[in-house]
Amino acid sequence: MKSAAPPIVGTAVPDVAGEPVAVQPHKIPLAAKVAGTVFLAVIVPVYWHTYGLTNFLWFCDAALLLTVAGMWLESSLLISMCSVGILLPQCLWLADFGSNLLGIHLLGLTGYMFQPQLPLFTRGLSLFHGWLPLLLVWLLVRLGYDKRALSAWTALAAGLVFVCYFFTPPAGAHLANPNTPINLNYLYGFNDQQPQTWVNQDLYVILWFGALWLVAFLPTHLALRKIFAAPKPATGDSPQAAHFPLFPPCSPKLSPDKSEAANQLET
Repeated sequence: MKSAAPPIVGTAVPDVAGEPVAVQPHKIPLAAKVAGTVFLAVIVPVYWHTYGLTNFLWFCDAALLLTVAGMWLESSLLISMCSVGILLPQCLWLADFGSNLLGIHLLGLTGYMFQPQLPLFTRGLSLFHGWLPLLLVWLLVRLGYDKRALSAWTALAAGLVFVCYFFTPPAGAHLANPNTPINLNYLYGFNDQQPQTWVNQDLYVILWFGALWLVAFLPTHLALRKIFAAPKPATGDSPQAAHFPLFPPCSPKLSPDKSEAANQLET
């Protein structure tokens, strides 16, 4: 008496052996990511020791941190946010620094770069204000410009303004550590020795933020949206997310052998 052969059960396991798997290449070279991380590993402890943690509330310093994070995540949104926030202000920083080199006092944005009491190495690290805009433009070329950047940066900048205005020293403050930042993001005017006096200070902060939005953030957003392409649609901000879509475009295929076995089982 013959024993019955065990049934063959067909499983819906995708047969991908003969199908090439598309691997999306990284848009930002690993060397650039590592270089940015190494720079942060140097500047963060030096700035922390010299100026204190509140120094990272400056728009430009916050943008530096977000830029490196955006490089690792290859996030067009983070890179676009930083571009909206600091491209034009950093151009003013460069103009003020160049004028100071020529002995011309322009805006007073870079006076600290010529203070001998600050170590030369610390001042040299601040030259990131010069190359960060170029880095952001290069990253925009590779990642594209995310039109959500204006609203995202506006929200972040508003939060930084709130913290700086209510929890950090104003212009003219005399502190135990003379290197501790005062008048962060120029919420009290461009004179660190004393707050502005031509209008109520609370009103000035609102007007200053509104002026930044109208003169710097909005025009930069409009220009970048026109110059750079939009980021390519993906299932996530990171390239790895595109490899594992939540909803595959088609159902899995059975290999010919498994398909034949499944047909025999049904009959």
